[in-house]
Order: sequence, then structure tokens, then C-alpha cells
Amino acid sequence: MGSESGSGVLYIVATPIGNLEDITTRAEKVLASVDFIAAEDTRHSGRLLQSLVIRKPLVALHDHNERDRAGSVLDRVAAGETMALISDAGTPLISDPGYVLVRQARERGIRVVPVPGASALTAALSVAGLPTDRFTFIGFLPAKRSGRQSALSSLEQESATLVFYESPHRIIDMVQDVVAVLGAEREMAITRELTKTFESFYGGTAQQVLEQLESDANATKGEFVVMVQGAVPRSEALPGIDVDKLLALLCAELPVKKAARIGAELTGFSRNELYQRALALKGE
Repeated sequence: MGSESGSGVLYIVATPIGNLEDITTRAEKVLASVDFIAAEDTRHSGRLLQSLVIRKPLVALHDHNERDRAGSVLDRVAAGETMALISDAGTPLISDPGYVLVRQARERGIRVVPVPGASALTAALSVAGLPTDRFTFIGFLPAKRSGRQSALSSLEQESATLVFYESPHRIIDMVQDVVAVLGAEREMAITRELTKTFESFYGGTAQQVLEQLESDANATKGEFVVMVQGAVPRSEALPGIDVDKLLALLCAELPVKKAARIGAELTGFSRNELYQRALALKGE
């Protein structure tokens, strides 16, 4: 491994997502060697550095000041100082600040070095029991229900595993929307407070996960990673099925919306497409 110090270097350093023992030896060495550290929340990161017995100047770099401050901190790096960027937890730039800083550094020819480590995204995927050969990271969905449902609807036919971050006060609403838009039988998994004392896991169909959350008094506390199985490709759905006949049978017993939702789960067709076909079959 090459030297972790030198002139004009910006280090992107992953820090623990909860358990402080997950700090890597390399990350600790880098944080101890740089001239200064840019942090999303200097008070929060100050406690981490205190636990590591590292004393370095801290500069606040967050969503609200990154565009204004990136240039001045990079001037220092260009002049020969070394700098580390850390976020509140995990790997910077994954739903955290840092994009503007790294892009400007690249444009200025400043060396940018990753120091990999903990990430809630990959940690959650590793225990989800869902396909991980292909996944799509969405981050946070819109806060309002209409926007959230619209975003989920646009992902209805995505075959890769879907990965979201969600806040505690919206987690139940979000899973309700998964049930409503992607279907009650869509498989999903949720991790809560990964690597922390009250780490929890919820898994099963979307409806089962919703019931697990609603029955858990602690389910609206902490940080969440939500993973939803991708849509079943049509080639893997029921082969040779007569979609219109299936819809007619379902509509004879169920409301059109529910029939379309179940038909989508069975055939791999879009729920909206089947909804329109069901309306046509009923002459509505």
C-alpha cells in the first residue's frame, strides 16, 4: 500500500454507521495524518474523533454550504494541504454531501483517494436475502404521499432489487405505498439501526412487513434501509397465459384495481396496463 500522506490530496473516508469498532485501521491512520477534516456535522464527527483520540481542525461541509465552501477548502488542498471528507455515518456521497467537492477537485486536477469502509447500503443488502447481482439505489423517496406513489409507480417494472433510505416518521407510510403501488405480495426486507444496539430486521411480503412494523413499538425509531424485490420479468411469469382471460376471472370476483394488481404480480405486466385492459373488458 502506498503512502497515506502527501501534498494536495483529498481523502474520501468511510466511517462507522453505528458500531465504532467498524472503523478501519486505514481510515484511522488517514484521519490522524491529514491537515484538516471536512465533516457534515462537526459536533457529531467531533465525538467520533474524540473516541479515536484524534485532534484535527474540523470544517463544516454540508448540503447548505457545500457550493460556497468547496472552492476555499480545495484552495488549501491545491496549495499542498491534505484533507479528509467524512459524513455523519458510512461512506460519503451516498445520500450525503460531497458530490460538488469531489467534482470540483477532479476538475482542478486534485488527487482524490477513496478510503472504503462501512456503508448502510451494502450492509443491508448483504443480509436481505434478496437478489444482489443487480440493484438500483433510489435513496430517499419524496416526502409527500402523492410524490412517493408516483416515484414507486415509475419503478414498477424495474427488475433489479430496489434500495431506499427512509426516515422513522415516514417508514410505515412508505411501506403502505409499496403495498398499494407495487403489490402486497412483492417481497421486501427492511433493516433498522444497523450495527447498533437495537438492530432489527423485517422481511417477507410487503403486507407481512407492514404488519411487522405496525406491531413493533420501536419500529418508528432509528434509520432504515428498505429493499424491495424487482419486478418479475414477463418471460419468467406464468408462461403462455391468456392475460385477458385471467383479468376477466379476477374482475368477476374483485374490484378492478385489485384485479389489476394481482394480475401484475402473476404476469409481470404493468399494473397500470392491466388496469386499463380490465376497464376495457368491463366496458367502462
